[in-house]
Amino acid sequence: MKSIFQIFTILFFIQISLISCKTSNNVNIEDTIPIHETFTIDSKKLNEKRVINIWYPNNYKSSKDSLTVVYMPDGGIAEDFPHVANTLEKLIKEKKIQDVILVGIENIQRRKDLTPLTEVEEDKKVAPIVGGASVFRSFIKDELFPEIDKRYRTNKQKAIIGESLAGLFITETFLDDSNMFDIYVAIDPSLWWNNHYLVKKAKAKLLKLPSKPIKFWFAGSDATDINQYTNQLSTIFEDTKAPQLKWFYSDEPKENHATIYRATEEKSLIWSLSK
Repeated sequence: MKSIFQIFTILFFIQISLISCKTSNNVNIEDTIPIHETFTIDSKKLNEKRVINIWYPNNYKSSKDSLTVVYMPDGGIAEDFPHVANTLEKLIKEKKIQDVILVGIENIQRRKDLTPLTEVEEDKKVAPIVGGASVFRSFIKDELFPEIDKRYRTNKQKAIIGESLAGLFITETFLDDSNMFDIYVAIDPSLWWNNHYLVKKAKAKLLKLPSKPIKFWFAGSDATDINQYTNQLSTIFEDTKAPQLKWFYSDEPKENHATIYRATEEKSLIWSLSK
C-alpha cells in the first residue's frame, strides 16, 4: 500500500506532466502583455471551446487596408503570444515588415493537437493522447479561417509560425497541405517524431508542391535529436530545387531548444514578411 507521501509525489508529477503538455517552452513572466482582443470559438471539429487571441497594429482601425494574417499555435497569453506580438509591433514600427494581424490559438492539449499519428511506442508516451494534428488542422482551415475573415479585414495571404511540436505541425502542414498557408516558419521542429517520417517523405512531397509561390523558413538548435533532421531537410530542399519554393534554413548551434524561438523570431519574420 502506498504511503501518503508517495501518493502526493505521484500527483505532483502528474500535475507537472499536464502542465508541460499544455504549454510551450518560452513563457516569461516579464513579457509585456500587448493590447489585444480575445474571443472564444465553439469548435465542432474539436468538440471544445477554443480561446483565440488577436493582435493588430495601432493604425488598423484608422486604416482600410486588408492585412496578411499570421497564425500561431501556442498562442495563449501565458504562452508565446506576447513575445511574438511584441516582436511584430517592433518590426512594423521600424518598417521592416508589412502590417499583419496575429492570431494566437491558446492550448488545451498541446501534445494532442500538434502531433501527427505515430507508430513509435516511445512517442505515444509523451501525453495521454497524441496524433490529433489532422483534426486540429481541419479546425484551423474550416472553422478559424472563416471566423477571422468575418471579424477582420484580411487579404488572401496567410502565414504560420511556431516552435518545437508547433514546428512539427507546421512542417507537416507544409508537406501535406501546402495550399493552406503561403508562409511557413518552423523553429526547431520536432522532426524526430514517428522515426523522422516527415523527413523521409519530404522529397516526394516537394515534387508535388502547388504552382503558387510558397515560403518556408526553418531553424535548428543544438538539440541533436532535432538538428540532424533539420540539416537533412535542408539538404533535401537544396537537392530538389522546387522552383515555386523560396526557403531558408537557419542553423543555430549556439542556441538550445529553450532559447531558439526568441533568438530567431525577429529574423524569421523579417525574411518572411518584409515589404
